[in-house]
Formats: sequence, structure tokens, C-alpha cells
Amino acid sequence: MHSGRSFASLSLYVMRRIAVAVPILLGVSLLVFILLKMVPGGPVDGLLGPLSTQEQRQELETRLGFDQPAPVQYAKWLASVGQGDFGDSITKQTAAGRLVWDAFRNSLLLAAVAGAAAVAGGVALGTAWAHSRRAASRGSAAAASVLAVSIPQYSFGVVLVAVLAVRLGVLPSGGMSSATGAGGFTDSLRHLVLPALTAAVVPLGIIARTQRAALLDVGIAGLMESLRARGLGRARVLAHALHNTLPSLLTVAGLQFGYLLSGVVFVEIIFSWPGLGLRVFEAISQRDLPVIQAGVMISALAFVVMNLVVDVLHAVIDPRTAQ
Repeated sequence: MHSGRSFASLSLYVMRRIAVAVPILLGVSLLVFILLKMVPGGPVDGLLGPLSTQEQRQELETRLGFDQPAPVQYAKWLASVGQGDFGDSITKQTAAGRLVWDAFRNSLLLAAVAGAAAVAGGVALGTAWAHSRRAASRGSAAAASVLAVSIPQYSFGVVLVAVLAVRLGVLPSGGMSSATGAGGFTDSLRHLVLPALTAAVVPLGIIARTQRAALLDVGIAGLMESLRARGLGRARVLAHALHNTLPSLLTVAGLQFGYLLSGVVFVEIIFSWPGLGLRVFEAISQRDLPVIQAGVMISALAFVVMNLVVDVLHAVIDPRTAQ
């Protein structure tokens, strides 16, 4: 009976979270539509150029639907998006959704590897910072955490390229695969190392600081002293403490993963990684509105879904949050 009540409570909690996510996505879509309309110029200028005639401009605006009132344009676009149709790319004359989804899969791969590295490194660094017996280890962990949070990603990426790719030649400087050679898993993995490390550095520092604070809170609560009094060894006491930090770790890791999905533009540009950030960046320079809108909406959807997953996992670990 208790299990049934818990499942019902969790289901209701998930439904409430989904109900909150819908207006957020609608708000994002409206904001993106308004901001793009406020930007000077437009795709017609980019396609026809400054020497085009007024008749040519009007004909293209009519064909693209830009001559209709803004609310009508927004309503039609939103209805199409609800059916999974983001329109056609103005510059590439292909489905904008397909272009963005292909790029999003590449960003998802990069974010997954970078997120795993950030969590593993952040937990290790935060744990050493909080509970290492040696003062030098705690100081080194603190310095590494501050450096990770402070260093600009693009600067770190440029340094990695200069040292590991250009000077030592042990890793490729960009792209997803070699222009020559057999390719395969090993080749893809080698191309993934540098962008993943660059993307992981800031989230790693944030997770490390959060993990340290959570472990210190557990220590203040008296749990670790109580476990030591029962005769448990240091390793088992630390394992119990880490288990109690899972809710806070899930929250910050989920936020950082969402950030990686939508905020690694500089990393993708530096390493020519064909992800969502690079795709949207190119679309902005070309004023390709359908691709920009599709990219922002898919990025927002991914962030909302990631937060929903984190909230559900949090509720599974601590059912009190679902009440």
C-alpha cells in the first residue's frame, strides 16, 4: 500500500512538473520570435543583397510569409513546430529540423562525455578538498577548483590545441574524424578528447565546490562522527557521506549538463565540432531564421527535459520532495 501511494505521489509530481514546463517552452518560443523580429535586417536582405529591387523583395517576402502580421506568423510557426515541422532552412533549402537535430546529436555526444568527466573529476576534487588528511592535498584541490571555475573556456581550449595538437601532435586539433585514414571508434574518440576536456573544465570546478559544501554539511550534521563511533572504517564512512550528497550532486550535475547542451558554442567553434552551437552560430551570421528558431527551441526543450529528469531522480532518492 505504501509503495502504491509513493508511486501515485511521484506520478502526480511528474505531471505537475510537465505542466510547468509547457508554459516555459511557450514563453521561450515567443521571446525568440520577438527578439528575431527586432534584429535589424533580415533573411531577405541576406538572400537578395543590397542591389535587389522592391518588387523582388516583396515577391520573396510573400513566398516566405514575411508579409503577414507578426501574430499570424507566430501562430503558424508554433502550429508547425507542434507537428515537428520547423520549416525549411533559407540558405540550405532543406528541413531546418533535420539540420538542427543532426547537429544536436553531435552536441549530445560532446555533452555526455564532458559531463561524465566533469562529474567524475568534480566529485573526486570536492571529496579531496573536504576530507583529505593532508593540508597540501586540500590546498591543491581548492586551487584547482578555483582555477577551473575562473579560466575562460576558449582560452583553455586554445592552450590545449597549441600544446597537445600543434606542439606535441598527439591529438587532432578539430573536427569529428580525420580527413584521411580508416576512421572508426578510435579516431572519433581521439577527436573528442580535446573538446570534451575544454567543455568539462568549468562544470568540473562548480561540481567540486558543490560537492565539498555538501560533504561539509553532512559532517556538521554529525553523521560521520556517528558512523565512526559505530566502528566503521574511513572508506565506509566516506561512502555513506557521498550517498547523502546525491540529491545536491544530481541537481548541480543536471544543471551543468543542460548548460553543456546549450552553452558550448565557443568550444564547438574552436574545435570545428559540428554541434548545435556551431550550427546556430552559422545561422545567425546568415540570418537563417528557421534554423535559429529550431536551434533555440530544441536547446530549450533539452534543458527543460534535463531538469525534469533531475527532479524525478531527486524525488526517487528523496520522496519528500514529491509531496
